[in-house]
Amino acid sequence: MKKFASFVPFVFAMAFLVACGDDGNDFVSRPSDDSSSSVTPKSSSSEISESSCSSVKLSSSSGSTPEEYVDSSSVVAGIMTDERDGQTYKTVKIGTQTWMAENLNYAYTGVPYKVDGNTSDSISWCYDNDPANCAKYGRLYTWAAAMDSVGTWSANSQGCGCSSVCTPNYPVRGICPEGWHLPDEEEFMTLLTAVGGVLTAGIKLKSTSGWNNDGDGTDAFGFSALPAGDRYGDGGYGFAGDRVFYWSSTRSSNLADYMYLRGDYDRASMYANIENFALSVRCIKD
Repeated sequence: MKKFASFVPFVFAMAFLVACGDDGNDFVSRPSDDSSSSVTPKSSSSEISESSCSSVKLSSSSGSTPEEYVDSSSVVAGIMTDERDGQTYKTVKIGTQTWMAENLNYAYTGVPYKVDGNTSDSISWCYDNDPANCAKYGRLYTWAAAMDSVGTWSANSQGCGCSSVCTPNYPVRGICPEGWHLPDEEEFMTLLTAVGGVLTAGIKLKSTSGWNNDGDGTDAFGFSALPAGDRYGDGGYGFAGDRVFYWSSTRSSNLADYMYLRGDYDRASMYANIENFALSVRCIKD
């Protein structure tokens, strides 16, 4: 299928991403212009610190309504358990795919992460550093963390991070539980096709509550996308209640793809970028 694109490591390495500028159609900028800074992997025996890399914005098109539509009455709900920490997640089978119906909330802990003079206890974060937001939205991950760039769980994406040249072997388990993996761009496109096409996928995938300014969706397929927002490279947070960004394992022109929903749009969008922001993760079953 033709792509419509506007678009930590556990102990030693790390890489980062940033959301790009607004074109007035699909994305609100962070920062306010089309330039941004990011983080290159650095390592030491005791902590991870920030540096910088850069990114460019890709163009977006509206896409078209695909043909392979799945009747919402055919979806199958379930539950899975992440054996690493015992957390359970709702799941949903949409067409041929089985997705987690909640954002991943697995934490790498005990890894000092130094940013702007402050040290975090993890290389993933709760929105606004509030544990209640992890329970509500799941955690926010850099692309390197989402890809498991140091190969803690799998060697399929080892070394993949900001400004690094890598060739992942698909499927990429990344930070996902055993038997699940980080979706690639084609798998996101299959999902958007199944729910009726990109022009209306957003409203069908969004939860029926939790979105600001009348941005709630119909949650017609049980995907239950919540507006988790993201984390800025400087440690700030934005867009909770308004937007959600989901990492993929695919790269476009050396940039990482992600799927994006916003409260005031019925459609879904794909973008490609890498820098020092942290986004949500939804895993898909192998």
